[in-house]
Amino acid sequence: MGLFKTNPFGHKLILKKWLIRILGALTHRRFKGFNQLQIEGSEIIKNLPDNNVLFVSNHQTYFADVVAMFHVFNASLSGRVDSIKNIGYLWNPKLNMYYIAAAETMKSGFIPKLFAYAGSISIERTWRAKGKEVNRQVKMSDISNIAKALDDGWVITFPQGTTKPWKPIRKGTAHIIRHYKPIVVPVVIDGFRRSFDKKGLRIKKRGILQSMEIKQPLEFDYENDSVDDIVEKLQFAIEQHPSFLKVIPTEELQAEEELNKERKWQY
Repeated sequence: MGLFKTNPFGHKLILKKWLIRILGALTHRRFKGFNQLQIEGSEIIKNLPDNNVLFVSNHQTYFADVVAMFHVFNASLSGRVDSIKNIGYLWNPKLNMYYIAAAETMKSGFIPKLFAYAGSISIERTWRAKGKEVNRQVKMSDISNIAKALDDGWVITFPQGTTKPWKPIRKGTAHIIRHYKPIVVPVVIDGFRRSFDKKGLRIKKRGILQSMEIKQPLEFDYENDSVDDIVEKLQFAIEQHPSFLKVIPTEELQAEEELNKERKWQY
């Protein structure tokens, strides 16, 4: 890797590598120390191609979710199965890994800007801005940046566009899947909402069992599947379809209600 080599977004790879190493070392104990991350299905990661892979996941915090994925994905690429033991995997991290995030979130402070350099594709949300509902058109530059990232490597997206559970999936993700036809890998996470604050920066509670399940890539019939069909498949894959509400344990719903009460006090 050349000293001044950059990725398609102009970020120097040597800086990105050291940033991932440092941030990874600082956050490792959040998933294997203060709390424990239970991983399932990470052997799938090693068999994926180097680019045009889209990970779709439910969302529980702004940053902790994607940081955990960076740990798990890099550990798997280094030969670890369902484990992030021994952070030696951070020495040669995958540098063409990106995640989609709201531009206003990534500009909200020094730490978010560091995370942004580590791999965010910052987009302008079309439905919400500065805490208010809006209705604006998609920026074509955002779509082209997502396409650029897929062409270069892997992209992580949270298609609900919010950390609140059971919200509908944004159709933009389905349009991207139909147009670019990436390999789509579902990821289901849990426990992060109970472990961290909403931003995922502060540890709220220790001793929480976090979980991450990586599922087999989805199959689509691009000739016959409509956007709505793809959306429904994504809802089931990341276990955010309304039908899942009927089988969620009562204690988890109670925990969600308590969290909503906390949020009301915060705002």
